[in-house]
Amino acid sequence: MADSARKKIPIGNEFFEELRNEGYYYVDKTGFICDLLQNGAKVCLFTRPRRFGKTLNMSMLKAFFEIGCDPELFKGLEIAEEKSICEEYMGKFPVLFLSLKDVGADSYLTAQKLLVKAINEEARRQKRMLDSRKLLPEEKDAWDSFLAENMDEAGIQSSLRTLTELLYQSYGQKAIVLIDEYDVPLAKAFEQGYYDSIVPLIRGMFSQVLKTNASLQFAVLTGCLRISKESIFTGLNNIVVYSIADVEFSQYFGFTDSEVHKLLEEYNLTDCYRDIKEWYDGYHFGNTEVYCPWDVLYHCHKLCVNPKAKPKDYWINTSGNDIIQHFLEKSDVGTAKREIEQLMEGKPIEKNICQELTYRKLYDSMENLWSVLFAAGYLTQRGNRESGMFQLAIPNREIHNIFSSQIMEHFQEKARKDGAALEAFCIAFQNGDAAEVEQRFRQYLKKTISIRDNAVRNDLKENFYHGILLGLLSFKEDWVISSNRESGKGYSDILVELEEEQIGIVIELKHAGKGQLEAKCQEALEQIERNKYDECLRAEGMEKILKYGIACEKKNCKVMLGKAVDSGTAYRCKI
Repeated sequence: MADSARKKIPIGNEFFEELRNEGYYYVDKTGFICDLLQNGAKVCLFTRPRRFGKTLNMSMLKAFFEIGCDPELFKGLEIAEEKSICEEYMGKFPVLFLSLKDVGADSYLTAQKLLVKAINEEARRQKRMLDSRKLLPEEKDAWDSFLAENMDEAGIQSSLRTLTELLYQSYGQKAIVLIDEYDVPLAKAFEQGYYDSIVPLIRGMFSQVLKTNASLQFAVLTGCLRISKESIFTGLNNIVVYSIADVEFSQYFGFTDSEVHKLLEEYNLTDCYRDIKEWYDGYHFGNTEVYCPWDVLYHCHKLCVNPKAKPKDYWINTSGNDIIQHFLEKSDVGTAKREIEQLMEGKPIEKNICQELTYRKLYDSMENLWSVLFAAGYLTQRGNRESGMFQLAIPNREIHNIFSSQIMEHFQEKARKDGAALEAFCIAFQNGDAAEVEQRFRQYLKKTISIRDNAVRNDLKENFYHGILLGLLSFKEDWVISSNRESGKGYSDILVELEEEQIGIVIELKHAGKGQLEAKCQEALEQIERNKYDECLRAEGMEKILKYGIACEKKNCKVMLGKAVDSGTAYRCKI
């Protein structure tokens, strides 16, 4: 258990002021402020995958620049050492902060209402801050118009610009505009089929507030994808985009290795460094290697409660992974299939990446899909890009697992579409026809995308073949199937009970090297006999026991049947 005097680990808390005021651990990213000001761009767009600290950074910018800033929030942080910047910029500007992360719905009208609600909330927050100031009647009426729930499209499009103008009039200082997750409404609209309706609305709103706006000091936007080809930023020649491929600002989204070391030292978790690095490191933004902060913080939290906690795939639960399914649907054959297998083996592939994506053609080609996987954090860059091409690789163990599970799910869905073939495969097992099982299993292996990983032990490589076979046999809903069940002197890979026929099946799988298929099959059968894996089946009343040794090597396999035993004798079973 972590020392109660230590700072709390922030899980899902994206509000800078709360982290600083309520005793949470904060990884100092305030150097972002200094670099942003020195950069001097009028409008900056930062694209990063989900859960890499975009919202927290935007909250930090708001806390620093906004009139009424509490200097104590930044005490002891990097930016506090920049005295001249603090004197000139800290707490000196009205800040308009709009988050679009919740503006997603199943229809255009609902999305429009959610957008109006987001504008309402920010207008209400700004008006509260202005209560102590004397507003002219027409200014008061203007504020009230942005609190109305029935704002029309024209009102939405002009809202942010008018709000900046009112802030400028009220404070005598130009406004800073922060728009977080700018592309969420577009992504949701694309998924639900009202994309063409929402594009003009968002385009009009952005164009008015960001283009030739005399009341704008500067603006910062964040999102996952750059979609300038959609003309969302039509005519905006003052916008500068910083993607995961750019060197500038690369250290401010995600945790660097030194930041992870410092965090682990704070909580006496340095012994867990290797696991955390293997599972959650490996992303390269520009020339900076970074960890996924969501994963690191979540796992550290688990370790503080349970020091024996094992790393898990935390990132996958923060959003859907539909992009991988779209990708797999287009990559079942040919070069793309071979390239995925290369990635799963831990090897990089070379691709030309398009960093300006279009939602209308997002899934139209493999080239676009590779680009989306890169932008969304499922792939990362390795090495240099002197040729203009990107060396892409799977960043870490967690993303490898995500690909593995999605590939397995995709394979099983395809296999189940041919019920007759699956029925024949299962019946071959029931009949003790090892040759037929082998021939059909080999066909399935050739069809699927291999998810072997050269970096793991042979027993872990067996998991791939284990998962495929388990999924295929599960087609028979009346079969009782157990995986890694304790029986006899150990744990059998797969046990099957055909209750009506009183047939039991024991399956032991082995990963084989070149030329080892038959020897590994024999080893599997000997293991079944030595460890008495059939005990449970006998105890359940199975009168006939079939024992299979199966060895797999790449897309090849060997299936051998041990001596079938008919017996009514029951043995004690460990459950």
